[in-house]
Amino acid sequence: MSFINFAAREINCKIVYYGAGLGGKTTNLQWIFDQTVGKTGGKMISLATESDRTLFFDFLPLDLGSVRGFKTRFHLYTVPGQVFYDASRKLILRGVDGVVFVADSQQERMDANLEALENLQENLQNHNYDFMKVPYILQANKRDLPSALPVDELRQALVKKSEPVVEAVAYKGVGVFETLREVARLVLAELKKG
Repeated sequence: MSFINFAAREINCKIVYYGAGLGGKTTNLQWIFDQTVGKTGGKMISLATESDRTLFFDFLPLDLGSVRGFKTRFHLYTVPGQVFYDASRKLILRGVDGVVFVADSQQERMDANLEALENLQENLQNHNYDFMKVPYILQANKRDLPSALPVDELRQALVKKSEPVVEAVAYKGVGVFETLREVARLVLAELKKG
């Protein structure tokens, strides 16, 4: 549900990073921020809960293209990882244009990944979004850890609609911009349809 600013000739798009707690959502946003907006004095806003944080910031990428002569501005959000903060998760999903599901590749985190993925689908449905139509990427994070499952196993367990899967090591920046570019590409393709 992008917002169009006719005066600035911008289309504002909302991308939400979703997933289980400590899976790498915040690390993704922090890396993107540090490499882009942070270098120009921009600000990242953090809403702290008791045991988790929600981060968001916006930026105007230079190379992701335009739609009918309008520049695109992306607003990036993370959700709190714990299901306890489900009301916050629901609120943050309102008006979403694209979702990145950040999966923790460790075998011991699969139950948490599956629970978060099910929660995402329920929360999208509560906002009358069809999960099958929302631009969506699966990021397999923490690929560098010894307990990381093979990517094929992650795909088998977590891929729900033939979505692109990007392997990542977010704290090193590996796969972070690839993930963002891919979800932005899907969002822009959806905007061009409508």
